[in-house]
Amino acid sequence: MKDTSAHHERIATMTFASVYPHYVTKVERKGRTKEELHQVIEWLTGFDNKKLQELIEKKATFEAFFQKAKLNPNANLITGVICGYRVEEIENPLTQKVRYLDKLVDELAKGKKMEKILRSA
Repeated sequence: MKDTSAHHERIATMTFASVYPHYVTKVERKGRTKEELHQVIEWLTGFDNKKLQELIEKKATFEAFFQKAKLNPNANLITGVICGYRVEEIENPLTQKVRYLDKLVDELAKGKKMEKILRSA
């Protein structure tokens, strides 16, 4: 993946709170629920609803968001293309984690079954 440090810096400093409403809109527009979105986020990060709300209110950057996260051990099973990049080939660890989240939200919006989205070995 051809990335620039400016791209990684932009992702690192972007707040989760600024992107979260877009995630909600995307999944609800496709007939999924906010609760399902939270289930996907919790699977990836370990954040329950209370912690998620706290991070939104604090306007945590993606860097801070993922520093606090306990990434699911099966996150490396998330593969495919998102935003024109193969997530498994992204070299910057933070950018890869953000794209993991994007990929899960995308799969939820596309109607994929929850058992498939929440990968298990």
